[in-house]
Amino acid sequence: MKHPAIHGLYAITDPALIPDRQLLPAAEAALRGGARLLQYRDKTATPEQRRQRAAQLQALCRQHGALFLVNDDPALAADIDADGVHIGQSDGGIARARRLLGPGKIIGVTCHSDLTLAEQAAAAGADYVAFGRFFPSRTKPQAPPADPAILDRARQRLTIPLVAIGGIDPSNGAQLLKWGADALAVIHALFSYPAPDQVEQAAQQLSALF
Repeated sequence: MKHPAIHGLYAITDPALIPDRQLLPAAEAALRGGARLLQYRDKTATPEQRRQRAAQLQALCRQHGALFLVNDDPALAADIDADGVHIGQSDGGIARARRLLGPGKIIGVTCHSDLTLAEQAAAAGADYVAFGRFFPSRTKPQAPPADPAILDRARQRLTIPLVAIGGIDPSNGAQLLKWGADALAVIHALFSYPAPDQVEQAAQQLSALF
């Protein structure tokens, strides 16, 4: 079953790019620019900081009619009633996330460039799968590369939405949409800009691809 809301620009925060005090202005700029989903990703903050920031981002997303997901932490997502969680291959699994979040919440899963992993995730109840990196990534330079053709193969085999990630910017994102991506997850091409108006402009350019 395709989740209709998993479509468009998918903004992912990164504490290496966004200082603490700039997190909310930068996130709001991305939402103003057209981001339809926002994922809070921060492995360095304390649990209390993470909870406070996640709750603030959640409120922003509600104001802008966007979905809010938490990276790698189903318990936090459940605690603040986020729209969902994004988990990797080593984050406790879909069944545990579903137990914590309950039905109706979104669970996305990183599948790198492995269609078998994606099929297993879909069978286990994932609401979307993410493939990548498709281009050289500054956020995760060691991530294994993925061929855009995997999106086409996945589109033929899966009915859930496909998210593309890894080095995506306004100059290369359109080709991934042609291959079958429903959403483009972007970190550096959004949040590497120091000023919120620049972030908003980047979000507008990326959103225009859809």
